[in-house]
Amino acid sequence: MTTISSALPARITKSVVDRLNIPAGGQVFIRDAELKGFAIRVTTSGAKSFILEKRIEGKVKRLTLGRYPGLTVEQARKEAQKLLGHIATGRNPTAEKKLKALQGIMLQQAFDDFVVARKNLRPSTLYGYRRLIQTVFLDWQKKALVDISKDMVIKRHTKVGTERGKAYANQALRFLRALLNFSIAQYEDGRGNAILRENPVVRLTQTRAWYRIGRRQTLIKPHQLEPWYQGVMQLKNDKTSPQPALVADYLFFLLFTGLRRREAAALRWSDVDMQDRSFTIRDTKNREPLTLPLTDFIFNLLEDRKAVADSEYVFAGTGKAGYLIEPRVQVRKVMEVSGVGFTLHDLRRTFITIADSIDISAYALKRLVNHKMSNDVTAGYIINSVERLRRPAEQIAACLLQYFKIAKQVKILQFPIR
Repeated sequence: MTTISSALPARITKSVVDRLNIPAGGQVFIRDAELKGFAIRVTTSGAKSFILEKRIEGKVKRLTLGRYPGLTVEQARKEAQKLLGHIATGRNPTAEKKLKALQGIMLQQAFDDFVVARKNLRPSTLYGYRRLIQTVFLDWQKKALVDISKDMVIKRHTKVGTERGKAYANQALRFLRALLNFSIAQYEDGRGNAILRENPVVRLTQTRAWYRIGRRQTLIKPHQLEPWYQGVMQLKNDKTSPQPALVADYLFFLLFTGLRRREAAALRWSDVDMQDRSFTIRDTKNREPLTLPLTDFIFNLLEDRKAVADSEYVFAGTGKAGYLIEPRVQVRKVMEVSGVGFTLHDLRRTFITIADSIDISAYALKRLVNHKMSNDVTAGYIINSVERLRRPAEQIAACLLQYFKIAKQVKILQFPIR
């Protein structure tokens, strides 16, 4: 915007300010004849603001003191004189103002900025982060980042561990650590110094206070598979649960493929090839696309689901993500009916355990569940096509069906190797 300056300096008084006309365009600056750098700015909207112009650290800076008449002429003059005194002693009012604003940034604002910056967060990950900020750190949302101390971190970790469990406490504080690491990089003063000198969550590492959590070993045991199957089938016909048939099919899909829950939930119909009897997971944990065969059981399941599909996702959800996120109500229903406790990830462990029990090749199994084999030199020479994986996949499915006791005789198809 064009700036129009007053040619003749004058002592700024109330009468001078009141007589100022609104410019037709741009801005008008009336500079004080006595106090160098002190001026009033008038814009086309009629707004009148007092300013101070002064060279600070080699650059001319324009500081806004306040608007007239909220700030009187004499108040503005005194504020200008005070700032000139600060500048004369080497202080930088612009940097100080920015630092004060930065030091007032609260945890909720940092989280909002974090979400904007991390554009590739998965919906399920974002969902988990939002739950943590709204539950574990609800009372910290309006707390300034600089006020979160190491002692507070230790106490919160212990509190969550006692009330919600050790694993949940570790998860919550790791999230906080990531958020504060982002804040250290994101919020800097005028000299490029971070407003947080150190991440307070480091205290948990320094004192070795993280809870020791062993690797989960839970799965559905062979003798539990039949009641589990009956429980899922009962869910399928349940009229009181949301999306009962869809969630039942989702649970079967997880068990018969060994996929991670989000990999299965986010499957699109465009990635299912019913002619080739295969499907592809595009966004996997290790970022490598995975194409797998459709076993007879899953093929029939998808055929039935396709007949009633009204979404791009195979397992459509009702939330913003578009696909199924967390079917807790339905899982609880299956557990109540079957008497079998399980998590969604237990289905993956069950798939892998069943596969191992029938001596499926380790290389085929790793490929089926998309585990990396980067340290295995031999594995780098083995090319596992979809057709090579079809037979082991059918063998695992046949074993599961036998445990369900719904098939009198299960035939393992002899697929030719292409």
